[in-house]
Amino acid sequence: MRCPFCGHMDTQVKDSRPADDGASIRRRRICPSCTNRFTTVERFQLRELVVVKNDKRRVPFDRDKLSKSVRVALRKRPVDEEQQERLVNKVVRQLEAMGEGEVSSSQIGEAAMNALKTVDEVAFVRFASVYLDFRELEAFSKLLTVMQQKTFKEPELMDSETDRPKDQD
Repeated sequence: MRCPFCGHMDTQVKDSRPADDGASIRRRRICPSCTNRFTTVERFQLRELVVVKNDKRRVPFDRDKLSKSVRVALRKRPVDEEQQERLVNKVVRQLEAMGEGEVSSSQIGEAAMNALKTVDEVAFVRFASVYLDFRELEAFSKLLTVMQQKTFKEPELMDSETDRPKDQD
């Protein structure tokens, strides 16, 4: 592992321990050249995922992008960082377990919304309002009605012809 401070190529592991309920390993490292310490996190990866966007472009799955979106939705909510990380891990494992190398962006959004709904309903509404591109108060009202159901299904709120929230034009 390369030292992030001096670029030395040979760092030493001083401590390793499981993290995220065993889904990753946290390693404490030291650089023998500059003596700085840093932490790395290793996660297992079942397969390389490719995201199929709405415009049919294919891009590599970016776990950090999902994590950032979840953290924004959970900002100032009573959910600690460890719980947020577990939520992101759960969504990623769910996507990987689908058995396909390609996942649609809507599958990622739905999985994230379902996971957020179980943790914090306010964060769910925040995430959904951005993901579904709400522009009117009526769209929020419909979302709150759908929240009474056990799981979120995008087609109930979306116009299948325009891929936009119903009654938005």
